[in-house]
Amino acid sequence: MEEKLWDAAVVGAGPAGMTAALYCARAGFSTLMLEKLSPGGQMATTNEIENYPGFPGVTDGFELAERMRAQAESFGVQTENAEVLALRTGGEEKVLVTKKSEIRARSVILAPGAAPRELGLPNEAALRGKGVSYCATCDGAFYRKKTVAVIGGGDTAAADAVFLSGLCEKVYLVHRRDKLRASGGYTKKLQKENVETVWDSVVEEILENEKGRVAGVLLRNVKTGETRALAVSGVFIAVGNIPATDFAKGAVPLDEAGYFTAGEDTETGVPGVFAAGDCRRKPLRQIVTAAADGAVAAYAAERYLRGE
Repeated sequence: MEEKLWDAAVVGAGPAGMTAALYCARAGFSTLMLEKLSPGGQMATTNEIENYPGFPGVTDGFELAERMRAQAESFGVQTENAEVLALRTGGEEKVLVTKKSEIRARSVILAPGAAPRELGLPNEAALRGKGVSYCATCDGAFYRKKTVAVIGGGDTAAADAVFLSGLCEKVYLVHRRDKLRASGGYTKKLQKENVETVWDSVVEEILENEKGRVAGVLLRNVKTGETRALAVSGVFIAVGNIPATDFAKGAVPLDEAGYFTAGEDTETGVPGVFAAGDCRRKPLRQIVTAAADGAVAAYAAERYLRGE
């Protein structure tokens, strides 16, 4: 790709990045979207999506990602498969460093996303979408009147357990310690007849049935060493996320967990640099909120580019 100064460079082709790129190009700005893997991010790995507006029933995440990509490119967005290794923001021109080249842009929208922290179990990846989930609000409806386990002890795990308790027959909240890290406000909310907290326990194995779906979890008590099996249809893993922001360290402010500190206006504090989607510190991470972030970031970038 020939070297040029782009009006907007978008890092990441998840729903936030593709929406941002679409809006920038539609506003008449030359727009380059960079993605190290394939369009869609976590969305593309989700087999069943039923809560994205305008798509009734169940939608395949990969198909939705392809539609978003095609729509963005129809407005003139150029896409390049490249991993951004570093970002320089010292001047009016921002520089994105990849293995192949250095890309210059007047504005940058950072939407590299975040990946859920995994337990690291042998069959965990294979069972994703087959009973293993990292998003209760995304997938909880598939487990109505079933028994599930939530793994974790922070606010996200507690919130997931509370949310699932309204859908599922039984919810086990499995935590490796004898006290939750979640804020005190969840203590009363978790006092439900169908929620049981399993203390001092870690998941040794995810059990699967003959159909290749989750059938249960094998737990080990970290104090006694004893094991027990829980029969569950779903395992919701809520042990944190890992934002893909290492390349921006030192160039854009990050919080202690590595998220961009950009607020609802998506402004990072560095002129001409904006952050959207799961990489941004925010209370809710869904496809629809990522897309909304992308639109807001593009609007902010447009105002910056026009000198407003």
